[in-house]
Amino acid sequence: MRDRVKFVNKDQTRFYTVLKGRVEDYFRQNGISAHANGTMVFKTIFMLALYFVPYALILSGTANIWVMWIAAAIMGFGLAGIGMSVMHDANHGAYSSSPAMNKFIGYVLNLVGADSSNWKIQHNILHHTYTNIYGHDEDINNKVGARFSPHGRHKSFQRFQVVYVFFLYSLMTAYWVLLKDFLQYFGYAKRGIDGETKRSRVKKLVVMLCWKTFYIFYMFVLPMLLLDIAFWQVLVGFLTLHVVGGLVLSVVFQLAHVVEGTSHPAPDENNNIENEWAIHQLQTTADFSRNNRLITFYVGGLNFQTEHHLFPKVCHVHYPKIAPIVKQTAEEFGIPYLYYPSLREAFASHIRMLKKLGRNDILHLLNEMG
Repeated sequence: MRDRVKFVNKDQTRFYTVLKGRVEDYFRQNGISAHANGTMVFKTIFMLALYFVPYALILSGTANIWVMWIAAAIMGFGLAGIGMSVMHDANHGAYSSSPAMNKFIGYVLNLVGADSSNWKIQHNILHHTYTNIYGHDEDINNKVGARFSPHGRHKSFQRFQVVYVFFLYSLMTAYWVLLKDFLQYFGYAKRGIDGETKRSRVKKLVVMLCWKTFYIFYMFVLPMLLLDIAFWQVLVGFLTLHVVGGLVLSVVFQLAHVVEGTSHPAPDENNNIENEWAIHQLQTTADFSRNNRLITFYVGGLNFQTEHHLFPKVCHVHYPKIAPIVKQTAEEFGIPYLYYPSLREAFASHIRMLKKLGRNDILHLLNEMG
């Protein structure tokens, strides 16, 4: 297992203590729970319907092949919506005060083809603890020719990555459900970061295989049994679903961490980061489009990524209210608070960042990271 990175600047701890107190005061003074409310329940139903209603239409046999193809694309938006607005909160323990309820709702990730236990390791532990630290945060490691960190190995062809990277994004969820979960399962076991015994690992693998089998059954077998269509047509629908879902999920995530202004710190020779953890989160994360209600509804508050990283156990429907508290407190302590007012500006910044990483414009990147 890779040596654990430590955040060692104890002089900075007052910031998070003050911020935490103010956020707790907000919930206490308003008499509300930090977990899901009616809006979140409605959103859960909506996102599940966005995935399963088009699926039901496809299986009904009442639609022609073009309508089924459009329905598969809509399922892709539903897949991304479930990932960002439902399972994300549940698997963080933010949906409900009940661990059992969070676990139950979190299984919706398994229902749409992925494995929630692997996701919790990759996302909750590795990404949230070691945000933007190359070699520890898997989300910004080099991937199939794409470079997302100035600390990743540079290759000359990556200067073209801004052209091909969106194709890679489109493969993300298909790769996840078909292969990535198995690679993570064995990789995390080998590195000893899954916290499992040999017995529990076997159980975990059996559970994962059962969910994968069910997913393949309702994605491929059931349509072939009920509809008069060829396998290639089912495969096209499957790929369409995942191209849409993969693009949406990948881009939304990248707009929070791989944009200009975010930091990509490297541990020193003692594996220390000279920063307090909460300040590290502010320096490695950016918000975008906070005033756009439609985007906020659909992406599950991931456009309030700074608030999410600081308070992952708070349901995302509350982030618009606590964002001003975070911003004000950061300003009082002289800590940068990164924000792009619109989706267009955040996306443009991501494109520029991809170009700089592809050109290996290290001096430019290091200046931006302060």
